[in-house]
Amino acid sequence: MAARPLVARQPNERLQALIQEAACSNAGLARRVNMCGAEHGLDLRYDKTSVARWLRGQQPRGRAPGIIAEALGRKLGRTVTIDEIGMANGKNLASGVGLQFSPTVLGAIEQVCELWRSDVGRRDFLSGTSVASSALVEPSRDWLITGADPQVARNAGARVGSSDVDAVRATTDALVELDHRYGSGHVRPVVVHYLNSVVSGLLAGSYRESVGRELFAAVARLTELAGYMAVDTGQPGLAQRYYIQALRLAQAAGDRGYGGYVLAAGMSHLAASLGNPREIAQLAKAAQEGSRGQVTPRAEAMFCAAEARGHALMGDARAFQVAAGRALHHLEQAGGKDGEDPAWIRHFDHAYLADELAHCHRDLGQADQARRQAEDAIAGHPEGRVRRRAIGMLLLATAQVQQRDVDEACSTGSRALELLGTLRSNRGAEYLEDFQQRLAPYREEPVVREFGARLEMQAA
Repeated sequence: MAARPLVARQPNERLQALIQEAACSNAGLARRVNMCGAEHGLDLRYDKTSVARWLRGQQPRGRAPGIIAEALGRKLGRTVTIDEIGMANGKNLASGVGLQFSPTVLGAIEQVCELWRSDVGRRDFLSGTSVASSALVEPSRDWLITGADPQVARNAGARVGSSDVDAVRATTDALVELDHRYGSGHVRPVVVHYLNSVVSGLLAGSYRESVGRELFAAVARLTELAGYMAVDTGQPGLAQRYYIQALRLAQAAGDRGYGGYVLAAGMSHLAASLGNPREIAQLAKAAQEGSRGQVTPRAEAMFCAAEARGHALMGDARAFQVAAGRALHHLEQAGGKDGEDPAWIRHFDHAYLADELAHCHRDLGQADQARRQAEDAIAGHPEGRVRRRAIGMLLLATAQVQQRDVDEACSTGSRALELLGTLRSNRGAEYLEDFQQRLAPYREEPVVREFGARLEMQAA
């Protein structure tokens, strides 16, 4: 194939670094590329001179860059993108990493692996980008109208089996527990490095269809967790990228239920934290529509609760009441039959629903109901849900301020402070800041001054 120079005709240092990492000669790489191309029906006849030209800055046309990336990926045992080999040629701008709902499974793998790699590399464009509502809603539309991927099996790279998938699930469970107890500031770096160093290699491996579906499901869950942790570390622009990719991975897994969960528990709550109530309800409704008949009552309850949050933030008490009623109805149907539920929704119990409803009543200015729901949530959350208990206490304290019970509010706020002192959580800090602002009209009260002093001591 003819080659064209890169615009600046600079040496391709990215490709050079990867060839060195793969311990591959120029002739060896050319041979691997030709073999890989043959599998794709291409008659490639590259040699060591061709590789030398690439290293000098020339770029092959057509599908060749993708074949080169795949050949190097096989040698390295992980997914390699055309951006990583320096041959994106403007087609895969770094700022767009993770924002695309890829139409193909291979593209989805490339997108998510590039996201993990960029995150580990602390690329500034990831954390410096704000969230656009369309960037959340458009992928949900793609998910709604996109049919199932016909095949996800791969025959390249190291063999991946069910035990590898089990390891990802067990690791995820352990990380979830640590996150609940200590906050994402302590745990998120571990998650991202694990995704980039271990999970990317599994996705680039060889697996049969059934294992592949399970692998994508497990990776979707861990990717969604990394997205939530980005929210909890104050990086909403990064969180949206993780949520979009988690949604795409759920599609590859053939799991419509989990796709709905990503929309309702991930994207919808991100929209809530950013004050976009219309998108909250839209995303929650998309979750219900796209997973209809494919989820348990417990999941249905969670999706309806997310919709209720959107209506409450818009001040629509009637629509809130309808959605909240459906959430309660579905959760009552779920009862205690945990065994029927997939692992990703088993945590959503009456305490979690009370937590959601406390938010709603707070936003509607219904202090009495908010107080009752917050008290129920705190009573129901086990000790291990430290962040959730701290947030519940701040919701309760907020309701007490709304009731003008400032002494009780400061007492409850002090209990929350004790828990927040054990966490590294941006979400907890945001709830605390909101509570402080609500105390502002009472700043001259002795109990409020005392609370402020306690806060300053803890921050010192």
